[in-house]
Amino acid sequence: MSVIVVLFLAATARLFIWPARGMPATTSAILALDVPDGDVGTAVRLAEQRRVPYLLVSLGLSQSGYPCPHHVTGVRLICLNPDPATTQGEAEYAGRLARAHHWRSITLVTITPQDTRARLRMQRCFSGPVYVVTTPIPVHRWPYQLAYEWGALTKALVLQRSC
Repeated sequence: MSVIVVLFLAATARLFIWPARGMPATTSAILALDVPDGDVGTAVRLAEQRRVPYLLVSLGLSQSGYPCPHHVTGVRLICLNPDPATTQGEAEYAGRLARAHHWRSITLVTITPQDTRARLRMQRCFSGPVYVVTTPIPVHRWPYQLAYEWGALTKALVLQRSC
């Protein structure tokens, strides 16, 4: 039993707490995933550094009321309400844009626990390299996010295996 607990804790740490992340100097686009509180500051800062020609910002449900961020000079800003309003919907939308604009790579900006699942979803909809830059979340939200991500990742691996 203790081996199972250790393996579960190791998998949790690798998948949701310390996933592989980072991006090269430039990519074709950044997709800021809908995150709690609508924080897109990291994605906007990367765009302001001229690291991408496209910045996609998911606003989640149209009822969320999140505003589109300010325009970044030299960067095409696309704000979207994906359908469905999920990580899968965001990946599908970005995948269509990537094909239309011949993107070679994409960077996702999301919260740390969502990294693994967001990368998996995007890789199913986009054939180029997918990088992830994460934003922190408050400590009190970690227990919920870890439980949620285990369920959501299982759903993505077992039930929703396509783009």
